[in-house]
Amino acid sequence: MINSYARLDDAEVAIAAACVGADVVRTMYGRRLTRIDKGGGDFATAADVEAEKTILSVLQAARPDDAVLGEESGQQGAAEAARQWLVDPLCGTLNYAVGNMLVAVNVALRGGAAAVADPFSGEVFFTDGANAWVRHGDADAQLEPTSASRLVDVNLDPPFSNAPDFRAVNLLAQPDFVERFRPRVVSTTLALAWVAAGKRAAYVTDGGDLSGSVHFAAGIALCQAAGCVVTGIDGAPIGQAGHGLVAAADAETHRLLMSMIRN
Repeated sequence: MINSYARLDDAEVAIAAACVGADVVRTMYGRRLTRIDKGGGDFATAADVEAEKTILSVLQAARPDDAVLGEESGQQGAAEAARQWLVDPLCGTLNYAVGNMLVAVNVALRGGAAAVADPFSGEVFFTDGANAWVRHGDADAQLEPTSASRLVDVNLDPPFSNAPDFRAVNLLAQPDFVERFRPRVVSTTLALAWVAAGKRAAYVTDGGDLSGSVHFAAGIALCQAAGCVVTGIDGAPIGQAGHGLVAAADAETHRLLMSMIRN
């Protein structure tokens, strides 16, 4: 098993890791699960912890010299390592805990390959760092972003790092936003994969530098590889200069959203 993982390229390692995590999430769905309090109303479940363990077992077998940052287990290996994997084993824990299937499993190599698995649809969105695809069963299809749906996912989860200057919720009160777009609140970064796949026109969230976030790194990588326009809410490139995130299917959608944010 170790040798079989070691022979995979980075994209296939990300897929394999995300898929084993998704298997755990799907298997444990609907059970009464132990909760681990994180403070501020946030918590993890036993499914988060078990999914992360299985993901880490794949990464350790495939890339034993790489560092890993897991949402539940923290940093393993040097934080400044040249290669670091970012793992969010269950993005959408609040959804999952109440029986909502809108969740994602995120695995990303910082600055490289990434995969986002939907445990319940069976879709795995992935990138090798240059191009992006979705795998369903044995078939891979290239991701094609489009704003045709006009659906824009707005993350309303606190904390609001950029308040009072900006809160994503304020977009919902703008007449121009409601006229041009249809807001959605999925409360999982699966919605970022949906932007890359053409199921959403855009995604907007508050926050700081999200490029190294276990929650956002995989979705950002997918959107960038698929050709989406991805910046911070200040219009700066994602990274230390860019705060929060605006990921849009095309330049016009991004321009409209930025004008609304600046207003």
